[in-house]
Amino acid sequence: MAHRRLGFWRRFAAFLVIPTLKVWTKRTWLNKENIPPSGGVIIAPNHVSHFDPVVVGYYIFSAGRWPRFLGKASLWKVPLLGGFLRKVQQIPVERGSVEAVKSLDVLVDALQQGGVVVIYPEGTTTREPDLWPMRGKTGAARLALVTGAPVIPMANWGAEQIFDPRTSKLRFRRTQVTVTTGRPVDLSQWAGATPTRAVLEQMTDAIMQDISVLLGDLRGEKPPAVLYDRPRRPISRTEGLSRTEDLG
Repeated sequence: MAHRRLGFWRRFAAFLVIPTLKVWTKRTWLNKENIPPSGGVIIAPNHVSHFDPVVVGYYIFSAGRWPRFLGKASLWKVPLLGGFLRKVQQIPVERGSVEAVKSLDVLVDALQQGGVVVIYPEGTTTREPDLWPMRGKTGAARLALVTGAPVIPMANWGAEQIFDPRTSKLRFRRTQVTVTTGRPVDLSQWAGATPTRAVLEQMTDAIMQDISVLLGDLRGEKPPAVLYDRPRRPISRTEGLSRTEDLG
């Protein structure tokens, strides 16, 4: 994507976010070449902080693509905010079985138009005590199975030092953040498979394992051998654009 084709509103969004991040963070971007320069692609990051979507978005933007995040459809009904989200091509996700099908159609269209769709498979910030990835929801796997779009695993680390979801503390000190991507997740064994719950969960585990390996490399640690199963807790309103439904 040539940045000159962004149009006013996307340029305006970049103007608002990027200068702030340049002051607030020290950035290390690794392996940006793993993001295809064109065509539909699903980006699947880990989720350590409510702050990391802006870091992830900046990384994708710096790779020459425009990130399209998912958000609760209710945000699109907020005056001014809803119009702005539409202008910058973010994607509303509805609740409920019937509406979820409509949301999946929107995502399929975005990929067929050559867009970059960012789906956090965990659906919320990780609840694993040491911020390793949790077992994911199946939305990214379902979308990949329907469209055949590649799933690029992504790991980010450092945003939790700015806003730590375990303590809800916000820090304004300049902070190192690092983002990396891997090669597309190998989902070939499920190509053409019926999207049963078992198939989608196997695909999702493969996605989450690739993300965990990337995060282990960033942290210089070995990730847990078994993905963390989330306890139930209410979802914070602050999760906004970073949260995605199962879509199933």
